[in-house]
This record gives sequence, C-alpha cells and structure tokens, in this order.
Amino acid sequence: MSDSPENMTGKGSPEAAYSNQICRVAYTLNNDQPVLCSIIGNQPMFYMDFEEDYDDESFLDTEELAILEREVTQLKREIDEYERFSHSINEFEEKKMQSIFDNAQSICSVKDKEDEFSKAALKQKVIETLSKSRAGKAYLDEAAKYNVNILVSSQVETALYDRKSLEIMISPNHDFETIVLLTARELRRHWQHRQGALINPLVFQPDNAILINRIQIADLTASMIRVAWELQLSGHKEIWERLEHSPMADLARAFAHEAFMDFRTINNGIASTAVFEAWFLSDRCKSEDKDLIQQMLADYQGYVFDGDEHISSVTAELIAALGSMPFGKNYLAQHAMTIMSDPIFTDVRDRSNANFLWFIKFERSFRETEQGLQKESSSHGHGSHDLKNGKTNNANSKVVQFSAKQKNAKPKTSQGVLDGASKPVFQQSTDENISGEKVVHLRRWNAEKSE
Repeated sequence: MSDSPENMTGKGSPEAAYSNQICRVAYTLNNDQPVLCSIIGNQPMFYMDFEEDYDDESFLDTEELAILEREVTQLKREIDEYERFSHSINEFEEKKMQSIFDNAQSICSVKDKEDEFSKAALKQKVIETLSKSRAGKAYLDEAAKYNVNILVSSQVETALYDRKSLEIMISPNHDFETIVLLTARELRRHWQHRQGALINPLVFQPDNAILINRIQIADLTASMIRVAWELQLSGHKEIWERLEHSPMADLARAFAHEAFMDFRTINNGIASTAVFEAWFLSDRCKSEDKDLIQQMLADYQGYVFDGDEHISSVTAELIAALGSMPFGKNYLAQHAMTIMSDPIFTDVRDRSNANFLWFIKFERSFRETEQGLQKESSSHGHGSHDLKNGKTNNANSKVVQFSAKQKNAKPKTSQGVLDGASKPVFQQSTDENISGEKVVHLRRWNAEKSE
C-alpha cells in the first residue's frame, strides 16, 4: 500500500484496506511529541489542529481547593517562623564568631602570668555587675559578712559553693553572661546555707528527699531569674537576653509576664512564685529526680543500708526558710502546706524513677524490720552474750565441777584449786584409780529390751 492521495482517500485500488477511514499519524519534533496525532488531508500542505477549550475549574472541586488553601496557609506560617528565627540568629552571628575566635586563641595560646590578672579582672567585673542588682547586692553583702571568697578556677565545670572552705568557685570557660548567672545562683545557695535550709536531701526519707531536692533547685532558678531581671532594668540587657535564648526561656517568660503586668510582683513574691510553679510543671523534675535517685543507689552504705536515723518529715518552717528573701515578702511561706500535699510538687511522674524509688523504700523498710526483729530476739533471750559491751548474761547458768586428779598438786593445795606457780596437768580417771570411790555405772540403752 502506497501513501498516494488516492489510497489516503480510499479511491482507486480495490485493495485499499482503509478506504473509509482517514489516516492518523503520530510524530515527534526534536525528541518531543507535541501532539498524539494529526489529520492529513488530500492536499500536500493541509494540516489541521484539534483544539478544545478546557474549563480550568473542572480540574479542582471545592474540597480540593479547601485542602490546597490550608496547605498554602500552613506553608506561609512556616515561612514566617523561619524568617523570624533567621533574624534572631543573625543578631548573634557576630558574637558567635567572636566566641569561636576567642576559644581558638585560648586553646592555641600559651598560659602565662597574665592569666592571674585576667581572672582578677573577671572577678571584679562580675562583682560590679551583680552589685547593680538589688538582690545580687544583698547576696554579695551576706557573703562578705561570713568572709566567703569568690574564686575564678578551672577546677570546676560551672560553679560550686564549698561550705567548708567558704569559697565560691566559678569556671572562666564560659561567656560573661553565663558566669554572672552562675555566680548569682551560688550566692543564693550560700543564702540558703545561712538560713538553715541548705540540708542534704539524703538525710530525709526517700519521698521527702525528692521534694526537698526539687524545692532547693527551683528556688535557685527563681532567684537567678530575678537577678537577671533586675540587671535588665539597670541597663545590662544582655544578661536577660542570655536567659531568653537558653533552656530557661519558659521560666523567664513566666517571670516577665508577672513583672510586666504589675511591677510590685517582684517584691511581693508573685513573680518568683510563677517561676517556681512553672519549674514544677516542666520536665525538669524528671532529670533532677534521676540524679538524686542515682546518688541514693550509689551511697548504699550511708543511705539505703545504713542504720542511721533520718529526718522523717518535711516541715513548713523548712520550706519557709527556702523562700526567705533579703528584702520583700517570703514567696513560699504561704504556700508551704500546698507544696507538701499537692501531687504536682510531690509525685514522681516518671515511671523509671518511680520504680527505682520504690526499690529504695523497700530496701529501707526491709532493713528496719530486720533490725527490729533482731532487737526483739536479743531482748527476750537468756544467757546471751553482749558483743558490744563484752558482757555475758549468766542469770540461769550453773557451774558443773568434774572430778580429776592433778599430778603436780602440792600438799597444802586443795584438789582442783591451782597454785600460781604450778601448771595444771590432768589425768583421765580409770576404773583402777577410782576403785574405792562411789561410781555409778550406766548401762547402754537397748531398744529391743525396752519393748
């Protein structure tokens, strides 16, 4: 079959198979197929395109349009959040680069005598900064009253208050804002010590130990945030910005909300109470409980298995001592009973921590029960030996004297009573030696004869 116009139209040869059909040809241009087929007519230059108008709205119905609009709205919201976050990063980009260069210089440089001068300058700068806060100045005065020395030392990771040596050691391996906040925290810890509230939680029963440890740490955080707020009011806004870009941002916002609404909440304790409550509502309890329970399990000789008596309960006076301030109102005194009874403050919400705490309480109760039984049995026993005092209870004991001959007995000594210069040598009695004495012979018992 040829491609002549006659064959295309179905005229001429009777062998045409498609006499009544119009030929449709598919083709490509530059490896692209613009159309699936074309209609070719009788004329060589004839070409016809088939065009159809499509309604754009027929592709999307109302439900699909609503879904698309929601997705576009969500995308715009995410883009706005990314833009806002990128602006906050750019603000601290120069500071981060400077920190990188400072760290690189401190690592590569050689330590010399200038380090001591730099530590002294850092200490003086920290004290001057804290003095601009009313609470920080009160804590510094309390430390100076008891001759507590502030040292810049690389021996600690962050900061530490040593109550025995009366020293507050601060690590210089942090930025200045972090050092100021750590110093404020340790000064507050010293304040707890002088108020009689810095008690080791391990001296309490397990449940009470968890509560006291939480209250102590939450109080340190609330005090640190208050000092940062007061420094912001005095012009040191970089301290507060450090808190806002830290994991404690939620606590800082809780304090700022109350302080913005009413500035009197700073002194009457409402702002600090908001931080205290926000701390307990967060997941910080989980990590702090885990650390304390690990200390309980590690100190098996002094906590779980030791026989020393521990403080049985937490008192309202102790909680009030933790909430005392150098000025202003005590922010925990009026909430002491609620803190001791409310499950938000007392319950261990993490399952793993609760299981370990149950094990500790079980070991302590088992030990106490065992010791009680041992004391009870020793008090009712007869002829018992007191190992502690080295005494023997011989109330019902009897002395049994056995007859035996002493070879080196002197004439003036009685039988069985030893002379100071003689050594006892005993000889077993035989039938020949004691033939004249009264001897009772016992016959061996026979079961067959007894029947």
